[in-house]
Amino acid sequence: MKFAVVGTGVIGSGWITRMLAHGHQVVATDPSEGAYERMLTQVKQNWPYAKELGMSEHASLDNLTFTESLAEAVKDADHIQENVPEIEELKDKVLTEIDFYAKPDATIGSSTSGIMPSELQQNLKHPERFVVAHPFHPVYILPLVEIVAGQNTSEATSIAAEQLYESIGMDVLHVRNEIEGHIADRLMEALWREALHIVNDGIATTEEVDKAFTHAAGLRYAQYGPFMTFHLAGGEGGMRHMLKQFGPALKKPWTKLVAPELTQDLYDNVVEGCEKSSQDYSMSDLDKKRNEFLVKVKKLAEEYWPEDTPQMKKSEGQTVY
Repeated sequence: MKFAVVGTGVIGSGWITRMLAHGHQVVATDPSEGAYERMLTQVKQNWPYAKELGMSEHASLDNLTFTESLAEAVKDADHIQENVPEIEELKDKVLTEIDFYAKPDATIGSSTSGIMPSELQQNLKHPERFVVAHPFHPVYILPLVEIVAGQNTSEATSIAAEQLYESIGMDVLHVRNEIEGHIADRLMEALWREALHIVNDGIATTEEVDKAFTHAAGLRYAQYGPFMTFHLAGGEGGMRHMLKQFGPALKKPWTKLVAPELTQDLYDNVVEGCEKSSQDYSMSDLDKKRNEFLVKVKKLAEEYWPEDTPQMKKSEGQTVY
């Protein structure tokens, strides 16, 4: 299968790494100055982690080509993945060009983290072949992809998209009804807003907020999500007992939900706190540490997934991640 990747920043380079790791040909395009050099540097930096998770025997960096011409990049592709910045006007322009130059049977996926597919497909001549396919950074390690169909997306495209992303080792999460921010980002955004309030109100520093998550909830959520975590919190009675005992607390003002105003003081506290926590490590060093950690956590989590979960069923007999 031949892939085209439009936009080669962090997410685009992540997609490229994953596609190449599964033995596919990839044509990348990005008009920004120095894009090719940055992309190649990023993909080479990603490569060892993809290799550790397992590669196709046909995996090779030689399967990657680059062109500044969007038309040239997408014309022969079976699937095009768009990753341009989250500016609706820009995405609309780029997707319209992709739709014009792509061959009739090609599918188009957008990595948008928050824009609904019906908005993105409204000016396409062939909106039925478009889906949102939202991944998570680093794409070459984390397997989740949220597939969201728009009002004009065909069922055949949704099915084809699921099969396509599973073929490159992704775990597909179908978003049943389109909504801004999809699913995972909405959950993370709620946590982010509460974290900002806690810092803004002087309750804790950025470092302390991070510790509250990494030393408790984060460890639990690496294996189970919020529902199973609270199911366990109910003891032998499970969720039935948990909801009866702690359900009334949902009425208490434990969360604020609405984001605080980003004042200069809050801005400074968050930035300075994060820079202090970085301990003079470069962003490249932090990126490497995160990747090494995620690879180990992913492998450990897979050992403890129930055998009949979709993740384990899908991976049976596969030699690639």
